Amino acid sequence: MGAQRRQPSSRRRLVGALTLLAASALALLLLASRPVPPTYGVIIDAGSTGSRVHVIAYRATAGLPQLDWAGTASMKATPGLSSFAADPRGAGLSLAPLVEFARRRAEEGIYAWVAANYALGTLGGDPNDTTGIIELGGASVQVTLVTSEPVPVEFSHVLKFGDVSYNLYSHSFLQLGLNVAYDSFHDLLSSPGLSSMATHLISQAKYKDPCTPRGFTRMAGSVKLPVSVLEPKVEYRPFAHAVGNFSECRSAALTLLQKGKEGCTYHECRLGAAFVPELEGKFLATENFYHTSKFFGLHSKSFLSDLMVAGENFCHGDWSKIKKKYSSFDDGQLLLFCFSSAYIIALLHDTLKVPLDHKRIDVVNQIHGVPVDWALGAFIVQTTMNRTDILHPKVEKASAEDDLRHGERQGSCIFVSCQTTDVM
Repeated sequence: MGAQRRQPSSRRRLVGALTLLAASALALLLLASRPVPPTYGVIIDAGSTGSRVHVIAYRATAGLPQLDWAGTASMKATPGLSSFAADPRGAGLSLAPLVEFARRRAEEGIYAWVAANYALGTLGGDPNDTTGIIELGGASVQVTLVTSEPVPVEFSHVLKFGDVSYNLYSHSFLQLGLNVAYDSFHDLLSSPGLSSMATHLISQAKYKDPCTPRGFTRMAGSVKLPVSVLEPKVEYRPFAHAVGNFSECRSAALTLLQKGKEGCTYHECRLGAAFVPELEGKFLATENFYHTSKFFGLHSKSFLSDLMVAGENFCHGDWSKIKKKYSSFDDGQLLLFCFSSAYIIALLHDTLKVPLDHKRIDVVNQIHGVPVDWALGAFIVQTTMNRTDILHPKVEKASAEDDLRHGERQGSCIFVSCQTTDVM
């Protein structure tokens, strides 16, 4: 009888143990399937004429690291370390801008968001009352906002200010800034079909440039052709034939913004291969959004619909008349505005799905005289560190003293590990 009574209890323990094992296995499976936050490696290549910092985003795996090219960036500074042979401290100080560039790659968007909401008086208040920010820089685009959507861990940041926590989405889209995109656009135009080009067309070829007003002639940079087409040392210089077509320029810009989308590993990738949540609430659009809007004399709240009309008129205009109207601008500045207007429409409307009559976006660089700048945000965070915690994928940073000491060598710190080689 006693043995019979113990059997149900044994079964319950067995079922409980199996349930616990199954739950543990499921939890491990779910954790293993979650994207691993990127780690940032920073290497400074110190040459004789200049030093270049490389910020490399990667995810550690059992074998070789998995590189994240979307999170990779570089910057060069001159002169080289050889100029500081008699001044080791000066050598270290010369690397400071490179170290700063690397440090702010992961934090620039968050700091700009802090600066914006500080200026608006919403920092420290209800997260739903905050304003998101989209920055169009020269080399990258930053998007930062409070969102109610579940955010993959690599894009998720928690900012604590006092007793208030802000769940932020923040990401820096490298190589999508206005100037880099403009260069990429011309590379895109002049590169198709090189391998099939006949040799008699090589010395002088033309390609259509829809992002330049009619009447302007541009000599493109030299492009080396494949060995199968020409002798290795022969080059051709294609001419850019300006056709000034806003719609075609916008389509080309959209192609640049969708580059890499085939590598998307999320349920949706709006911009390249990266996840971007729905743009909720109010937004500020800064930097080149502001400069383009100001050039066309637009009101900040009627931005996209008016910008498209202004961009179409500018792109379809005659270059000689444009030069006369905007005589205070040099050619390099003027040439960018057709592309920038089309690129902004392609970015905000075609890619991020902001309606053309969207009234919740303000195009500004200052609020009540306060600059919307990442440096101000960094200052605010640092000076309120006793009340503010900023949490993001872990990046270890060496101390300033270590930065300078390692700056006396060729090579420099990685924020996660450190690789140096002695100067010969």
